[in-house]
Amino acid sequence: MMLARAIEVSRRYGDTLALDNVSLDIAPGELVGLLGPNGAGKSTLLSLLTGVRSVTSGRVELLGGDPRRPVSRQCLGVTPQETGLPASLRVGEVVDFVRRHYPDPLPRDEVLAQFGLTDLVRRQTGGLSGGEKRRVAVALAFAGRPRIVFLDEPTTGLDVEARRSLWDGIRHFQGGGGTVVLTSHYLEEVEALARRVVVIGGGRVLADDTVEAVRGLVAVRRVSLTSPVPPPVLPGVSATDREGDRWHLLTPDSDRLVRDLVAADVPFTDLEVRPTSLEEAFLTLTERNTEESWLLSS
Repeated sequence: MMLARAIEVSRRYGDTLALDNVSLDIAPGELVGLLGPNGAGKSTLLSLLTGVRSVTSGRVELLGGDPRRPVSRQCLGVTPQETGLPASLRVGEVVDFVRRHYPDPLPRDEVLAQFGLTDLVRRQTGGLSGGEKRRVAVALAFAGRPRIVFLDEPTTGLDVEARRSLWDGIRHFQGGGGTVVLTSHYLEEVEALARRVVVIGGGRVLADDTVEAVRGLVAVRRVSLTSPVPPPVLPGVSATDREGDRWHLLTPDSDRLVRDLVAADVPFTDLEVRPTSLEEAFLTLTERNTEESWLLSS
């Protein structure tokens, strides 16, 4: 049984179509990264799958039932983009409050240790920094021993060390058989955590595959070289970036680009050719979707 499903789902806010006939299945044990620009529909999709909002058309399922029913949410953990914590309660009290809403929660000390919060147990949440509050909010999603967790931008505002600590907690949960769906603007985060990537743009699913396959969809290579002179404008180069004497060029045909550089007598050293990053693939997919939408509307 799929733990969560969206079946031909659309959602409107007045005249705005936030999701357009989206279908998505989440299987047990998966860690799925949901990517897309602001306004793409990521948070809307999560709100439908967790029962916060209702679909305009189509159907959503959570643990085989309607996510709006409390019984369907008994094994669900969620961290939304914005989370309000009771300012006068201590961190340990907030964790205990959330745990009591579940039939078989994790021990409080285990939740605190797993997300590096043990030293904050007696601190009032109103006195925490923004990053500390975010860590507490993510930990609460796991406190009830859920089967599936939805994390919407879980590490926003965290420094590198805190972000990696949360990554370890997420990996620990998924390694024990848990299921995670996360959205993120940090594309290296998705590359580090997820095996499956779903790219959303304009309310539609643009890609749904492994990280490697999403990169391959755009058939772009990154050619890097060191040169004292800027490379000339060459056929097939879609973007050029400079870091001192280091040049980075994106092209669908790296072999041809290298031949063209040699033919143009461009002096270079330290040539490196590698697949595009997930960020470059993501930008290409969303830009392609924008161009196709513009052509269809013209």
